[in-house]
Amino acid sequence: MTPEAFESQMQQQGYQTVVVERPANGSLDLHTHPFEARALILEGEITIVAEGRTQFCKAGELFQLDANVPHTETYGPTGVRYIAARK
Repeated sequence: MTPEAFESQMQQQGYQTVVVERPANGSLDLHTHPFEARALILEGEITIVAEGRTQFCKAGELFQLDANVPHTETYGPTGVRYIAARK
């Protein structure tokens, strides 16, 4: 899916989109978000651990995370850049 198609589809479904960039080899400890999130990875890699499940995503792949789900994030050796859709 192209970035343009992803943003268009998400906006049609009521999501707001923003481009997020995270640093190489960075991470976020256990946290939650008060919104549902869907994302299209543009560059780099991200690993999300939530509810006992590990999800690894690289450029061109999508991930989804429900609101208020505790999770951690780890970013690859070149960081990560993705389009986040939130509602």
